[in-house]
Amino acid sequence: MSATTPDSRLAALSLAALGVVYGDIGTSPLYAIKEVFGGAHHPVPITPDNVLGILSLIFWSLMIVVSLKYVTFITRADNRGEGGIMALMALALRPTAPGSTRRRMIVLLGLFGAALFYGDGVITPAISVLSAVEGLEVATPAFAPYVLPISLVILVALFTVQRHGTATMGNFFGPIMVLWFLTLGVLGSLSIAESPEVLGALGPWHAVRFFVDHPLLGFFSLGAAVLALTGAEALYADMGHFGRRPIQLAWFAVVLPALLLNYFGQGALLLRDPQSIVNPFYLLAPAWLLYPMVALATTATVIASQAVISGAFSMTQQAIQLGFSPRMEISHTSDQQIGQIYLPGINWTLLAAVVALVVGFGSSSNLAAAYGIAVTGTMFITNLLAFFVARYVWGWSLWRALLGALPFAIIDLAFFSANSVKIADGGWFPLAFGVGVYLLLSTWKRGRDLLSARLAEEVIDTRSFIKGIEGVTRVSGTAVFLTPNPDNIPHALLHSLKHYKALHERIVLVSVEILDIPRRTEGSRRVVVARLADNFWQARVLYGFMEQPNLPEGLGWCADYGLTFDPMDTSFFLGRETLVPRLHSEMWSSWRGKIFAGMFRNAGSAASFFGLPANRVVELGTQVVL
Repeated sequence: MSATTPDSRLAALSLAALGVVYGDIGTSPLYAIKEVFGGAHHPVPITPDNVLGILSLIFWSLMIVVSLKYVTFITRADNRGEGGIMALMALALRPTAPGSTRRRMIVLLGLFGAALFYGDGVITPAISVLSAVEGLEVATPAFAPYVLPISLVILVALFTVQRHGTATMGNFFGPIMVLWFLTLGVLGSLSIAESPEVLGALGPWHAVRFFVDHPLLGFFSLGAAVLALTGAEALYADMGHFGRRPIQLAWFAVVLPALLLNYFGQGALLLRDPQSIVNPFYLLAPAWLLYPMVALATTATVIASQAVISGAFSMTQQAIQLGFSPRMEISHTSDQQIGQIYLPGINWTLLAAVVALVVGFGSSSNLAAAYGIAVTGTMFITNLLAFFVARYVWGWSLWRALLGALPFAIIDLAFFSANSVKIADGGWFPLAFGVGVYLLLSTWKRGRDLLSARLAEEVIDTRSFIKGIEGVTRVSGTAVFLTPNPDNIPHALLHSLKHYKALHERIVLVSVEILDIPRRTEGSRRVVVARLADNFWQARVLYGFMEQPNLPEGLGWCADYGLTFDPMDTSFFLGRETLVPRLHSEMWSSWRGKIFAGMFRNAGSAASFFGLPANRVVELGTQVVL
């Protein structure tokens, strides 16, 4: 029995990965071929040579970009088992010196890649759900006026249920996606059987000949063909939930064969009937299966959208922990599954943006122009960060790292360049959205650094302070003061002494430190405790950047070092800074300074973020002149 347990677990994780990891790329057949040959932006004429050329391009793109680059290479660049832009950035930053040019470059790349991911999180639900519901138009043109309202209702419902969590729904994701991929493969196989000559596209010379015969059209076609690769980033971002092997198994055993069969099936249909370009995906199905296909496709796109939305929640949590975003309200929707979180601020922002996109663009074809920029930009940035990891973390030679990254970089740049010509037709949206998010993330980081530097100018060394408080009245109880650096006295402690003319019997200076690893491993150190003179204590509580700090729980770990807490006899003191503008200051004279001030005022409370009991918290205000 025990011998089969690992295999059973691998199969279960692979099944779950189908729903979470491959929902996005798994729904690409809904619009990829349609956009290449029938889109509004440089459609490729439907001829046998062109069909074989495009199919060959898609086949080798999936093999090189997804199978080789992501599934085989990028998944090895994990940060203690975790993947994604933020985890990759944290890994690449590990060997860099503070303030170095390389560090600033890595941070810039990581933040902009994360920003583009948010753009992807907006576009994916919009284009996926729209393309699925558009199948109703194939059934009968009478449904055409209702495609937009139905899509909006589905999307609003999707974002509304987020607050309840996805743990229960997640149990159904895997089986539904198995049915989806099975349907993709069967419909594609039936079409291929009628036109087996389409299998000639497996040869790369068809793609080469297409580009030789139509160099300019071939370049433009890359902008639509890349839609077959959307969602490749997800298999890396979700690696921490499933592991490398289940993701690889699901790709090679189920997802890749199903996608190829469906794409080739759509190509075979176009060879037989070029007029089917109006919607080649749905026209693969017989008439009696059309309405069930619309229902199944809509369900699959909802699953794909759910994965992207959950990814945006996780990305935001990581940004908060790494100091690139202000604290926000975070709700844990499952007491059994790590990472099941809900951020209402992010959820409603995404919904507003999605609704604006659907109403503004009106169709999946119009949205396709916007989709490619976000996808290719993120792919290129991931490639650059992986280069830094290979060179400076793995210790590869410069030439080896370049040879590993350069071919993929050339391919990514080709796809990005082809999509850049569609900026005026919709590609501006993910760029504008990404730039906006990047400015918010970088502004917050810069503002916090300036604020910390300003506060550090007036600090008092902890040991010097202890020597100077002889004779101060001490009252019973424990006072916990949160501070970024326990070696210095926090302003809250100074203000407490100033107002109360007394100190608690025991003073604990606590700092929460976020490590450059996703989660602490089993048996790793969770706290660092030191006892000072006069019953002063220092405690550093350590968390990974994907963990939600729970300070009362963290302080309980201090018992192993002789520091215990009575919850009813412990008070938590927090400092709340108020920013006061200094005349002609650099911060307040710039628009970014005003943005930081607004973000600072609206940041979530530290007490709530760290899980402190509300009835044991005292906040002391401090005015900081900047």
